[in-house]
Amino acid sequence: MGSIALESVSKEFGGITVIPGLDLAISDGEFVVFVGPSGCGKSTLLRLIAGLEDTSGGRILIDGADMTRTPPSQRQLSMVFQSYALYPHMSVYGNIAFPLRMAGRDKASIDRKVRDAAATLNLTDYLERKPRQLSGGQRQRVAIGRAIVREPKAFLFDEPLSNLDAALRVNMRLEISELHQSLKTTMIYVTHDQVEAMTMADKIVVLNKGNIEQVGSPLDLYRAPANRFVAGFIGSPRMNFIDGAEAQKHGAAAIGVRPEHLHLSPTEGSWRGKVDLSEHLGSDTFLHIDVSGIGRITARTTGEFSAERGAPIFLTPDQTKLHRFDVTGKAIP
Repeated sequence: MGSIALESVSKEFGGITVIPGLDLAISDGEFVVFVGPSGCGKSTLLRLIAGLEDTSGGRILIDGADMTRTPPSQRQLSMVFQSYALYPHMSVYGNIAFPLRMAGRDKASIDRKVRDAAATLNLTDYLERKPRQLSGGQRQRVAIGRAIVREPKAFLFDEPLSNLDAALRVNMRLEISELHQSLKTTMIYVTHDQVEAMTMADKIVVLNKGNIEQVGSPLDLYRAPANRFVAGFIGSPRMNFIDGAEAQKHGAAAIGVRPEHLHLSPTEGSWRGKVDLSEHLGSDTFLHIDVSGIGRITARTTGEFSAERGAPIFLTPDQTKLHRFDVTGKAIP
């Protein structure tokens, strides 16, 4: 079991409130991602759950038991850090085995668990190597292996892929997702990368200035953002926002349309603009378009689409995918 509940949890540093007080329920076996901009409180919240920071108020329950004042070592949670935190003088085997040795487990049990974890993470051929002989992705797998052998109630990941290059991030993203499917253990994952959040999570928690803006599945947040902050944070490229007279036509203070929900035409459409910049990514092309009376709009189209800088172009938003917001930024149904 690995259910986690936060009840009015708050945190202050030196009189400054970084988490005003929030409630959150995480079910056993869920893959939950905390996402938000730098300084939103996501890593602090993870450290509160782990017990690495003391709460200023509220309760943290693990499987229904109050663990708010319980030391980290007794919470039965395993944390994987961005920095790997491996012992450089130990082999891969020694690093993975370390928490079991500290717990006084017998040699045969340690060997079995280490080799099982290594097989799961494709590290069997590297057990005698030192961390300096490994790639960044392999080092991260060692750190995950060290967490696996403890058989925790939940895994806590603090931006584990930030130090990897783009290709390795994609591979590790898949490996962690497959690991979750295999272990069926609760995982809480912190990232500022909304692509990681969208591709990995069962449930996303969007944080802003210590507050939860919205909780839901990736598609829930994409299709029905609760407010302008979530709408602008979830989705890549980000949603286009339009204020003024055009928004007022739709009975809103602002409207939003995603780049992929714009139809492009060289001859006719709702809005006329000219191409400022084309970004060709192979499978997709992103057009940055200056639209008269509206401003800069980003449109997403096929990779083969070609448009010269300064060329006239017309855009028509999909009315069924248009988002409306009131003056406070709250979504209008």
